[in-house]
Amino acid sequence: MAGKVILKKQAEKRLRWSHPWIFAGEIAKEQVQEGPGAIVDVLNSAGKFWGRGYWNPQSQIRVRLLTRKEEPVDEGFFFQRLRQCWHYRQQIGYTENCRLVFAEADQLPGLIVDKFGDYLVLQTLALGMDRWKPAIVHALEQLLQPAGIYERNDAPVRELEGLPLTKGFLSKPFPTTFQIRENNLRFWVDVANGQKTGYFLDQRLNRLAIAPFVRDAEILEAFCYTGSFTCHAAAFGAKHITAIDASADALQLAQQNAELNGVSPSCTFLEANAFDVLKQWAGEKRSFDVVMLDPPAFAKSRQQIQSAITGYKEINLRALKMIRPGGFLITSSCTNLVPAPLFLEIIQQAAADARRQIRQVLFHTQPPDHPIVWTIESTAYLKFLIVQVQ
Repeated sequence: MAGKVILKKQAEKRLRWSHPWIFAGEIAKEQVQEGPGAIVDVLNSAGKFWGRGYWNPQSQIRVRLLTRKEEPVDEGFFFQRLRQCWHYRQQIGYTENCRLVFAEADQLPGLIVDKFGDYLVLQTLALGMDRWKPAIVHALEQLLQPAGIYERNDAPVRELEGLPLTKGFLSKPFPTTFQIRENNLRFWVDVANGQKTGYFLDQRLNRLAIAPFVRDAEILEAFCYTGSFTCHAAAFGAKHITAIDASADALQLAQQNAELNGVSPSCTFLEANAFDVLKQWAGEKRSFDVVMLDPPAFAKSRQQIQSAITGYKEINLRALKMIRPGGFLITSSCTNLVPAPLFLEIIQQAAADARRQIRQVLFHTQPPDHPIVWTIESTAYLKFLIVQVQ
């Protein structure tokens, strides 16, 4: 073992409930022979074994625990963990397109692996996990025999770990734009240039859930990205969808997805800032049967929470003003820094300011391939809400 880290007594209560992160301020003493990324034993204040994980002195999250057992952390360890991840997805029926590894929720902190058909997209978002990337790739190749593996390690969070931003092939090269099937529809996915890993698998069930509310409806959709909700709404019988996004590249793929599914006559795509359009059209008293909002995470750090609250309040307020009586607001939030009770409170405040009465019809979180560990707040991030507006 490369060293050990001894906890302060006051840190033990939080960590006792299975949270894998140990912050710099919770450590009484560090005795580490190797450099950043080393595997260390974590001891409690009495010197008893607490867990084993990887250490990074450059990060505020000083240690991320991999195991509570005194077991070797080696290539075999990662193979067994990844095998458990794949077995769980097979159990729940998520095998074609799924989040194969969901970081802390799968006891592999800092690791994301998304499966798109025969291709895998990998992110190692922490230094300690990045050091094991060759072992992880080897294990994935043994377990799944993928046609290709691509890394999307261009997420800015890596810089907090002292890691470079990079992306590219971890296997033989393959076409990075390809089609997947979801809910009997087809979508182009660009794993090299799309947001995150190229496609948001976490809204799969929620895209199905909109079916009863969009039939014969005139819809405004903001933050449509590559048109996954748009195409579902059109396929479910929407009269017309006006879909807005600020990214020309995303809209080009959205248009192609609409054509791929034979629904482009029902869709109009508009390149614009959603905040500006919502403000302008609400002021013009334009109206729709349904407004759908699926914005990016407005808060990626605690310092941004207040601005995120303001952003969610504004877009939902504008949307509520445009919904015809009896229509529906379909709205999401994908940051764990705005927990569900706060998100629902924001929507209620927006309704009050818009002078509209609302009633909750449906509230979902993420699907089971993105499991939630109650003691790890970051694993509970997606909120999906449908309310009827009077």
